[in-house]
Amino acid sequence: MALTGFGLYCAMVLLGRWLKRRQRVQLGGFYHLFALSLSICLSARMANVDFPYLREIRAVTAILGAIFLIALVDRFVWELYFHERHRVKIPKFLSEIARLAILVIAVFVVMDLIYQRSIKELLIAPGIAAVVIGFAMQDLMSNIIAGLALQVGKPFQDGDWLFVDNRYAEVVEINWRSTRLRTSDEISIEIPNRELAKVTIVNLNRPTRLHAMRIPIAIDYAAPPTRVKDVLLHATSNAKGVAPEPRPKVYLKNFGDYAVEYEIKFWLADQAFYNDVCDAIRTNVWYSLQRHGIKIPYPVRTVQLERPSRTKEQDVQAAARAILRQHPLFKSLNDPQLDTLLPRGRFVHFGRGEKIIEQGDEGESMFILVAGEADVVVEKNGSPRPMNSLGVGDCLGEMSLLTGERRSATVLANTDCELVEITKSVLADSLKENPELLGKLSGLLAERRLRTEGVLAANAEPGHMESKQAEYSTGFLNRLRSFFKL
Repeated sequence: MALTGFGLYCAMVLLGRWLKRRQRVQLGGFYHLFALSLSICLSARMANVDFPYLREIRAVTAILGAIFLIALVDRFVWELYFHERHRVKIPKFLSEIARLAILVIAVFVVMDLIYQRSIKELLIAPGIAAVVIGFAMQDLMSNIIAGLALQVGKPFQDGDWLFVDNRYAEVVEINWRSTRLRTSDEISIEIPNRELAKVTIVNLNRPTRLHAMRIPIAIDYAAPPTRVKDVLLHATSNAKGVAPEPRPKVYLKNFGDYAVEYEIKFWLADQAFYNDVCDAIRTNVWYSLQRHGIKIPYPVRTVQLERPSRTKEQDVQAAARAILRQHPLFKSLNDPQLDTLLPRGRFVHFGRGEKIIEQGDEGESMFILVAGEADVVVEKNGSPRPMNSLGVGDCLGEMSLLTGERRSATVLANTDCELVEITKSVLADSLKENPELLGKLSGLLAERRLRTEGVLAANAEPGHMESKQAEYSTGFLNRLRSFFKL
């Protein structure tokens, strides 16, 4: 008998090693106890012998066998069949119910076959004990039943973002008693299943992860709604994290006590980045509203007293005048002409990451970079290519301003940038007041074109260069007069 039991034990150990190494079945230390008790029971059965505590060893073998069966079901049914072969993720809650069912059946088998206690006797408990246990397990059973209902209905699964209890949270785990959620602040929330089954659940990941969110904003009554909508749409579309499709929308929601109430609707692919995307939108909106002279009003109950100082604006204009004084196209202007031109320009502020100029847009203004840094990017064959960097003292978009050509590159603010913008109408007024500037600007534009084409090379014939200079000057003069309607 001892030799037979030892052989059975060795066979069970070899089987366990094969299951663990080849089939990746998770077998713990209980397996060795199961192998030992099973070999004792089988050898005693084969030898037809009986000894003390054999019945208890059989009961332990049945319970350990149920644990072994649970490990086989976890590997071959849940992992191999459903997850690996059919790509179906089985809820943890369902696998736990299956484990409990196997253990309960094993207990009933032990009591019925080994201890000769009928299942009917086990199910009939004394009346008082049943009442006490029923009251004690009322909450637990209701949570379990609610958890089963959630698993059958599947209103959400692990990884889904929900709006529940007035907050956004991600589903981490659904267990026997409760559902565990995690907010964007990494705070864990545990809600009992029976409570979760009673409330309205908003699943942001169904039917797709792409969903719409909204941001309210109040704007001054003096700003025209169509202009406000254009500004808000442009700011939202350029915010990092906003889905390009469907495109954002802006609605005029209400006329409030002190402001017009608008609502920005944008689409988001991952709720985990909601706070970052809202921050990017609000930041772009602030800069855009400031550039377009649109105010975010103070509440009517607040008395706002402001004495605007022009010191900073005067400093910026002085720096801009020094920059234009060194610029080849504008150094022909004298101080009085520059003093007339610059005060009509507009002081603008671009935030880090914003587009100051976009490739392909119509250009009817130029910028003088007074503070900050920017990068020039040209898009070729659908991919952006960095060209060079701009710093204090550089001018942007002057050729588009003078000729009406479309922007040839995109300029991105690398830091917060302060600029002076000179528009077509501002320059047109200066040209009307100083007609002689047309000839100077056309000559300088012609010279720049000649240098670009290489006509001013050292071996170029003087007569040819002069004829080209006159030809280009006349052409640019006509374009300037037509563009500025002079």
